[in-house]
Amino acid sequence: MTNTSTPSGRPKKHFWQKKTKKNELSVDDITIVDQDMLKRAIGAAALGNAMEWFDFGVYSFLAVTIGKVFFPGGSPAVQLIATFGAFAAAFLVRPIGGLFFGPLGDRIGRQKVLAITMVMMAIGTFCIGLIPGYGTIGIAAPLLLLLARLVQGFSTGGEYGGAATFIAEYSTDERRGFMGSWLEFGTLGGYLLGAGLVTGLTAAMPADALLSWGWRIPFFIAAPLGIFGLYIRLKLEETPAFQKHMEKQEALEHSKPQLSLLQMLNKYRAQMLKCIGLVLLFNVSNYMLTSYMPSYLTGILGLSELSGLMLIMVVMFVMMPLTLFWGHWNDRLGRRPVIALGAVGLIVLAVPCLWLIGTGNLALVFLGLMILGALHTCFSGTMPSALPSLFATDIRYSALAIGFNISVSLFGGTTPLVTAWLVEKSHNLLMPAYYLIGASVIGLITVFFMRETARKPLHGSAPAVASEAEAVRLVKKIKLRRQKEAAKPAE
Repeated sequence: MTNTSTPSGRPKKHFWQKKTKKNELSVDDITIVDQDMLKRAIGAAALGNAMEWFDFGVYSFLAVTIGKVFFPGGSPAVQLIATFGAFAAAFLVRPIGGLFFGPLGDRIGRQKVLAITMVMMAIGTFCIGLIPGYGTIGIAAPLLLLLARLVQGFSTGGEYGGAATFIAEYSTDERRGFMGSWLEFGTLGGYLLGAGLVTGLTAAMPADALLSWGWRIPFFIAAPLGIFGLYIRLKLEETPAFQKHMEKQEALEHSKPQLSLLQMLNKYRAQMLKCIGLVLLFNVSNYMLTSYMPSYLTGILGLSELSGLMLIMVVMFVMMPLTLFWGHWNDRLGRRPVIALGAVGLIVLAVPCLWLIGTGNLALVFLGLMILGALHTCFSGTMPSALPSLFATDIRYSALAIGFNISVSLFGGTTPLVTAWLVEKSHNLLMPAYYLIGASVIGLITVFFMRETARKPLHGSAPAVASEAEAVRLVKKIKLRRQKEAAKPAE
């Protein structure tokens, strides 16, 4: 991070206070990122996302069992739809969580809000393990399940936007894509931990024991994970970009008042629509693979629970390094080409992939899932850096939390429920593919209107580099470019 004084001890003038000739840039204007703090920030943000997706992995892989415990009266298909209904209900309150936590994060800081969301996520997940089944307390059981999911949904409304903002504001301009991809690496790691735990319990326990009490074990593990995550997040400092923003506010005689929700939606309408379109593509493919496919394989195609779980887990494991791979390459190729590659891939290959999965042959099922997973990593490796770059520092947390959660609530979180209903009503096993194609077309149109942000400073922030030597080289490079531009004859 930048120092607050010059070598002579005089207070340093920040770039927003300077009025130098020709608006020249100096080394003091560049943010020099503390590399140790950057690593801690990435770890803390990724851990929170891992906590969120630990719950998703557990819930998705136990969907059939949860349906039997809380909705025992219906057919397997109806139980599955009811279970995903409770899953989707949590997404209805996520925009409310975004409306609450987003402006709070722009006002009091990213670090404090991320500590609060970590605690709430852990409490919601832990409480699911405490709820008695329908056979014990009747209709109160599914109602309590819904309440716990609503607590989770409210807290996660402030989690992803804050975590992505936190990493983006801590990262250097040259490697923001790669650093952001660790957020989704944490997502997959948390999902794998939850899914692996469920798979181990399914393999080790008799079916009646799993149905009776074994399914509760993964939810109880959320408590120690949450305490550890809270400890890590409380040790962090605020991001350099937000610190500079607050310094700027203090330096001005009259701080700029925070925009109201309607003012922000009106002023940043185009950016908000781009955010919603990108998140739609990102999350439909995400929840299709991670939340719907485990139950699709077992409840619809009739594969054994253990086989279905193991296939998805192997795909998730392969996706982890692929996410980092695309995180690295979108810093070089650009965010737009990588996202477009994934969208075009899904448009062309979604139907063949679902056909392969629908054969029921384990090798072909794995191939279809692996192609879908590999295409999704084009988004998971890129979105954590692309989305925060849409907005300026003073409204970044608010706008991203609101736009992200509106899109997730309307399109992403409802994907398992809507797809299960479409398959049930149409008896067409290719419905998931058509759903993916529709999302990909919307995403591809959005990419066309995006501005490329790879290797560029965040909107409203100073350039960020890893060392003072890089800052010196950057200043020389900018000065040389301006000299060349000034030397060009006027047209």
